[in-house]
Amino acid sequence: MTAEEARAYYNYLMTLCIRREESFGPLALTFLRDPRFDHYPLTPEERFNLYMATSEVFAPEPKRYTARLECLNKAHDLLSQTTFFDPAFARQLQYDIRKTSADLEIYNQAMKVPRPQGLTVQRLTVETEAPEYFLDLAQQRAAAYYQKKYRMPTESKTAQHFGGTPKKFEPENPTIHKEFPGACAPFMAARTNAFHFLLPFDLKISRTPEEPLEAGIRIFYAKIGYSYPLRYEMGRLCGYQDGQMLDIALDDPNLFFVSVSPLRESSFRFIPPDTAPDVPAELAYPLSVLNTVGSLGPFIQVSCKFKVWFDASAVSLLIQGAPDLAEYGLQGASGLMTRSYASDRVEAYAESSRHPWQEGLSYNFVNLHLGLLPGIQSAVIPFNTPIFSLYPVLSRHAYSLEPKPE
Repeated sequence: MTAEEARAYYNYLMTLCIRREESFGPLALTFLRDPRFDHYPLTPEERFNLYMATSEVFAPEPKRYTARLECLNKAHDLLSQTTFFDPAFARQLQYDIRKTSADLEIYNQAMKVPRPQGLTVQRLTVETEAPEYFLDLAQQRAAAYYQKKYRMPTESKTAQHFGGTPKKFEPENPTIHKEFPGACAPFMAARTNAFHFLLPFDLKISRTPEEPLEAGIRIFYAKIGYSYPLRYEMGRLCGYQDGQMLDIALDDPNLFFVSVSPLRESSFRFIPPDTAPDVPAELAYPLSVLNTVGSLGPFIQVSCKFKVWFDASAVSLLIQGAPDLAEYGLQGASGLMTRSYASDRVEAYAESSRHPWQEGLSYNFVNLHLGLLPGIQSAVIPFNTPIFSLYPVLSRHAYSLEPKPE
């Protein structure tokens, strides 16, 4: 930027300021934070004016005080170099800096949450066939997925500092665009502060048999209140277990076709021990998961053989479909694990007291329940896409809701 271009841009910014345009703040702060700004041929007065004007338009929110302090301090340092230096004005500026610093300190203290003394850490013990993937690699892939999908551009992060000026209808002005999903803290916390379940292969659920994924397919007759596993033989549908031929058309609206792809995650190494010798390595795990797929009414139940042990007297486990499932045409059923199920076999309950570390703990398997959204005929979840999340929450007996004291 030449001297003429720098001064022309300064004049443009100050014009925006006079007009109280919403884009002034983001553009001015970006200009001030340019590493080359100190080398632009602007006078001390011009620099001072720009810092002061920018400090006045920050949104009146404590989390913006750090950026506002930055501008006020830079302006204070420049004041003595300007032709309109005045001791009273310098003193007033110093007062503004002290007030903003004090407000920022109050905000920081209020935001600090002291760690409770004697807090008992709840430990969740996991049994899984592929711990390297589910406990480590899948969590890395989920974090990368959400960061890539919702990362805010630098310009939008700058625009977030400003919000006090009157708005105009400017949907095509990218300078002031800041209302992205990634800008909402609770929205992102639900995605980044959770344990996620992913699959190392593609999963497809469809109402029609066309174009299944290549590794294998399961068929279910499923509707509210009833479901039944099927298979396709000799041009007809029959019972999965007994082979009884059934008079069901392939376009029946209650049919669901579930198929999987070969492994897509190159770092996945687990091969189920019961895999037949003639099954290729890239198909072994997808087929083992497909063989355990079940149904619960219109929901397809995908089991990863992921077993969690926890202290049900203090903590419950919320199993929640990923917030982005709707984008793939799917809905996920939610579930709250509060204790061991009463429908398991006796041998499973006997196991819960076999080892000392199991004493007093409940256990549950995490299953992924997926259903097609109304009007959706087919949905594919690509590999390494978060499907479900696990949130440890306080047991209902471990907390109480009380009215505000008078």
